Amino acid sequence: MPSRPPASPTASLLAWYAREKRTMPWRGHPDPYAVWISEIMLQQTRVETVIPYFERFTARFPDVRALAASGLQDVLRVWQGLGYYTRARNLHKAAQRVCEEHGGEVPATAEGLRQLPGIGTYTAAAIASICFGEREPVVDGNVLRVVSRVLCLEEEIRSPAAVRRVDAWLRPLMAVAPVPGDFNQAMMELGALVCTPKEPACGGCPLARPCQSLAAGSVQEYPVKRAARGIPTRVAVGVLLWRRGRMLLTHRVGERFLGDLWELPGGFCEQDEAPEMALARLVAAQTGLVPEEGPRRLGRMKQVYSHFKLDLHVFGARSVAGALPRGASSRLRWVRLAELDRFPLSNAPRRAIKQFADPAASARNAANPSR
Repeated sequence: MPSRPPASPTASLLAWYAREKRTMPWRGHPDPYAVWISEIMLQQTRVETVIPYFERFTARFPDVRALAASGLQDVLRVWQGLGYYTRARNLHKAAQRVCEEHGGEVPATAEGLRQLPGIGTYTAAAIASICFGEREPVVDGNVLRVVSRVLCLEEEIRSPAAVRRVDAWLRPLMAVAPVPGDFNQAMMELGALVCTPKEPACGGCPLARPCQSLAAGSVQEYPVKRAARGIPTRVAVGVLLWRRGRMLLTHRVGERFLGDLWELPGGFCEQDEAPEMALARLVAAQTGLVPEEGPRRLGRMKQVYSHFKLDLHVFGARSVAGALPRGASSRLRWVRLAELDRFPLSNAPRRAIKQFADPAASARNAANPSR
């Protein structure tokens, strides 16, 4: 009996995907809003982390009109903890644009989607293919890794030349896929589950037959990456400043880094500046207040951002003298611990408050109005 000819790479990939794909709350329906939210959340974040955030976010903002009509502070509060807050701000702007310019309908083409804030080439391709059947390949980090190994790609993986070669290899395979969205999701899933950065499971890979690096025994040599550059450490200070059971928060209005979030009074130290000196300088400049008791060291928090590492020195002071400047209520607010959930905070100050705030001391302070 003649042997059956080998399946095409596309057929093998889609058969594997049908068997192995994970269940996700944004899969199995063509709602472009849900797919859009999921794709934005999945940028630089693992699926396991995203799922509970996605469920909370879509419960609070079930459609694009609900998101557009909400205040940015509410959006940031629901997003809180997921990080990369520019994504949330762009989502909010894009939802408003969709309602103002597209009648509340998410654009149906990759080109139209790319005009919205926060939607780049691969996100637009994902939404357009999954929801509208457009044959536009997704070239994200997972897909780049898979194809770089299949082709033994010598170009640096994030270079424009590498992206063009990967895109060119994907297009004829996608052209014969019955459902373009399934092809894109299968490629991304393959990178997440099988062709992983370390210890890829090549024995179960549907693209093992055409994979040149597997044949050459050089899978771990790909993708080719630039040498990692070290990122600097920036020293900062923050203070838990109490008055009558309330803690002072400051609002980062109009700032690019962590803009529109709330945080502890403080900021970055200057070069070789002692944390205590920086704290006195920054608190006076931000609030006009002077602690009645010298701030005491509570501890340190570490936080890694995309472009630097934060070393946050946390101080505490139970009471302060003076009054906030007139008109400062939009950027300075006394807040009880029980009210903190109303204010979107970035990870470092939120962790500092959770670790160092003393509810019992706060209650004693509130009971003594002279403080």
